[in-house]
Amino acid sequence: MNIIIPMAGLGKRLRPHTLTVPKPLLPIAGKPIVHRLVEDIARVCPEKIDTIGFIIHPSFGKDVEESLKEIAKEVGATGKIYYQEEAKGISHALLFAKELFTGKIIVAFADTLFKAEFSLDTEKDGIIWVQKVENPSQFGVVKLNGAGEITDLVEKPAEFVSDLAIIGIYFFRDGEGLAKEMQYLIDHDIKDKGEYQFTSALQRLQAKGARLSTGQVTEWLDCGNKNVTVQTNQRYLEFIKDQPLVSAKAKLINSVIIPPCYVGDGVIIENSVVGPHVSISEKTHIRDSRIRNSIIQKESQISNAVLENSMLGNFVIFEGSSLDLSLGDFNTIT
Repeated sequence: MNIIIPMAGLGKRLRPHTLTVPKPLLPIAGKPIVHRLVEDIARVCPEKIDTIGFIIHPSFGKDVEESLKEIAKEVGATGKIYYQEEAKGISHALLFAKELFTGKIIVAFADTLFKAEFSLDTEKDGIIWVQKVENPSQFGVVKLNGAGEITDLVEKPAEFVSDLAIIGIYFFRDGEGLAKEMQYLIDHDIKDKGEYQFTSALQRLQAKGARLSTGQVTEWLDCGNKNVTVQTNQRYLEFIKDQPLVSAKAKLINSVIIPPCYVGDGVIIENSVVGPHVSISEKTHIRDSRIRNSIIQKESQISNAVLENSMLGNFVIFEGSSLDLSLGDFNTIT
């Protein structure tokens, strides 16, 4: 089985954090979002993952490409890189990795994480992963028949159709068939709202007899902007709170950690209270501070601070009190 992850977007809603780091590589509980996503998929997938195709923007650079290949390697797969320069819709983006659309495949968008209790049924024609939401008009939703099969896919319905929102993870038993329908859209210039939509390809699959079902997750976590990314970090720390999260190579001096928190290698915490729901990446130094429900990335220096619902980048220097803060890489505020 192959996994294809389109992630060429520039993450403008998460700036300034995405000015220097692609959004899928921002950390959640100490690991990049896309790393957590791949692990989550592997956890519910009953078959071996052979290849993971990452569709990226060429500007991401070789360091990012090597990081992505390592992520694939950690779940026993081979990582391959494909480039997308211009956004023309998901069907257009996915076809850059057309060679991977063979047999059983999973398509997953790199800005969403989830918690699920099911094991993927790879004998079904297709599965669209969904979550019940209170405001379905803001999402793409699926409509079901009495047998629980998907009869329609509706993007942001003005009137109630269903409360099952599509979270952005899909399974298909016939990868070649899906690629054929996406290519048909390109070849015949079939667009919706100016783009080659993935939903259009799925509707064509259904018209040819594919029976699509749902896989309902118990929790869907977004990473679209700073606030929801901090919230996702909080929830994910709760998911994994029984795992060792504080590095033995971290140094605590007259400080308290209120779990669950992730503390990376080489972190120094002095005269401070950290937690709950804080992630601190490697070699960051915190002194004389109170921090909770926040993400602080690597090699930053924080002092005399009171932080909550905050997200600080790499190599940040911050001194002073602020309850809600968003600072990108290499910022200095004293």
